[in-house]
Amino acid sequence: MDTMRDRFIATTSRLLDADPRLALLLAEISKDGFQEALRRHPDRVINVGIREQLLVGAGGGMALTGMRPIMHTFASFLVERPFEQLKLDFGHQGVHGVLVSAGGSYDWPAGGFTHMSPGDVALMDTLDGWTVHVPGHPDEAETLLRQAAAGDGSVYVRLSVHANASAYPLARSGFTVVREGSRGVVVAVGPMLDNVLAATEGLDVTVLYATTVRPFDGATLRRAAAGARPDVVLVEPYLAGTSTGAANDALAEVPHRVLGLGIGRAELRRYGTIEEHLAGQGLDPAALRARISTFLG
Repeated sequence: MDTMRDRFIATTSRLLDADPRLALLLAEISKDGFQEALRRHPDRVINVGIREQLLVGAGGGMALTGMRPIMHTFASFLVERPFEQLKLDFGHQGVHGVLVSAGGSYDWPAGGFTHMSPGDVALMDTLDGWTVHVPGHPDEAETLLRQAAAGDGSVYVRLSVHANASAYPLARSGFTVVREGSRGVVVAVGPMLDNVLAATEGLDVTVLYATTVRPFDGATLRRAAAGARPDVVLVEPYLAGTSTGAANDALAEVPHRVLGLGIGRAELRRYGTIEEHLAGQGLDPAALRARISTFLG
């Protein structure tokens, strides 16, 4: 299976051929994969070098001219480093574009904490009007990327090496009902679905699958909670608790409990494999089962 980033490169290259409105801005990352696209569209494929603030600022300038910029690099350099440019050059100017990240929370452990961004979605939450997609499979990433490129809004697509074994049909509402039960609701975000399904095997719980987390699909969560005990577990591949506020707002009129599972704030400095990071964060199937079962009683 190709990776989400492989699919991003192939899909975006085709989209550039088909839509003259699109422009691609890079900051060194993935540039080798876009050599052919650069040859065909030298005026719309631009590598600014290791200048991530310029990456976003130039994208904002292109958006002001009516173009649809797609900006790409590691999440830590796309969201965290140029955050002021996102806030001002897009939000304050009232223009829109597409951010496509790689690296995620720990995709390249050997790169260390400089190349990890567990707080990116929480940081994007401080900005108004951004749609946030977290695909769990390359097929889903392609579908969501095509939607983002064809649209007009501000979209963040968070890609990861960590992926589920199979793609799921994407619900228009945002969340897909994968299993139904009566003792609680577990929301699995993007690449966490396979581990959640393994962890909840045999448990009487509803499992929802989320590939679009902003806007948060409160309506589907409310329906699921109405058919089950209104205890909710959120399993996110980024900072733990990022969506607990959104879940609480969705269930404001219902007595409920919410547990947010994800990446902790403490840095794991002994960088290992993705699987070791999942285990270290308590996000492998065995740890998830224990944590979910304890919370739901």
